[in-house]
This record gives sequence, structure tokens and C-alpha cells, in this order.
Amino acid sequence: MVPDFAKARQGKRAHYDEETVHAILDTGLVGHVGFVAQERPMVMPMAYARAGSILYLHGASKTRLMGLDGQKMCVTVTQLTGIVVARSSFHHSVNYRCAVVHGTARKVTDAEHVQALNAITDHLLPGRSTELRAMTANELKATGVIALDIEAASAKIRTGPPVEDDADLPSALWGGVVPVVTALGTGIQDAHTPEGALPPLSIRKAQARFIA
Repeated sequence: MVPDFAKARQGKRAHYDEETVHAILDTGLVGHVGFVAQERPMVMPMAYARAGSILYLHGASKTRLMGLDGQKMCVTVTQLTGIVVARSSFHHSVNYRCAVVHGTARKVTDAEHVQALNAITDHLLPGRSTELRAMTANELKATGVIALDIEAASAKIRTGPPVEDDADLPSALWGGVVPVVTALGTGIQDAHTPEGALPPLSIRKAQARFIA
């Protein structure tokens, strides 16, 4: 199914184009996955990856998520970029980028299973899957993957300074934006890494992704 990027009602700060939605998904690190299990709403933070119009989610084979084949799901990815400081509490806000996608869960099997797991690893650390040994049969059996075929998607973005009431502007109070910065720090090697070993290229690529 071709995703519908213009299905939702138009709203303030909303975007429905594929390029904007994909850019947020591709630069986010955590997706919050919403679904209903045993008649109860659930929201779970998860690692993910996008491949075309598909989102891949992974977890232990026996988790609730892996039993949702054929059910409707929603995934949101949010990036907080600033705290908006106004001269009244009413106009305080945050700057952000958020994508919301809806679709139907599909259990992943066979060759797509390995491809999806590699994609999730590479989403966190670009190219990391090529630096590792192949997964064993037992590891593959223990790790399930659900594909969310995107059926509808939208994004919302807020940028810029506070929107103030004219009557508040002569105030001596400070107003503006406090940036929220996402960055990856220097890797801390474990006790089994040879002394002097350089961080792999995948880590350096991931760090570069967050350099302004």
C-alpha cells in the first residue's frame, strides 16, 4: 500500500509530505509504539529502522509486540530541539520535530528477518552490521521483528521564539529559546577492547550525524 501523507486534517505546524516525515524518522533514535493488547492500550519505547515505506521493530520473540501480526499500530518519533521561554506561563512552549505513522503490523520472516535486524543496528550506528559477525540461528530465533507497513503519516514542527502578547513585550523579563542539543559523546571502551583501539567507523558516523 502506498502511504497517505496527506490524509489527516490540516493543522497548525503540520506537514504531510514524505520528505519531511522520512527526515524525522531517519534522524530519530527512539520510537514510541502504540498498540492494543488484551484490550489494554500500550505504548513502548523501541529502537527501529525505516526501509522505504516500512518501519521495522524488534524484540524478544515472545513479547506482546510479536503477537500483533495483522493488527493496527501507531509509531511516534519526537525530537526536542528547544525550550521556548516566554514572558507569561501561557506562552511557554517547546520547539520540536515529531512524526506520527499509522499502519498494520506484519510478522517478518526468512531473509527479510536478517535484513531488518541489520537495518535496526545500522540505524543506530551506520554500517555497524558490516563490522560484526553474523547472527547465529539461536539469536535469530530469539529475536522477533514486526514490520509496520506505513499507511498514513504526518509530521508537526515548531521552531522559533515565543509568541507573546503585545502587552507583555515591554516587560524586563528574559524571553527566547534555550536550545536542546542531542549529541553522542566519546565512546568508553570496555575491559575486553585492546588498549589503543580506535572507535569503529560506525560510531564515528553516528557521532557526525549530530554535529551541527
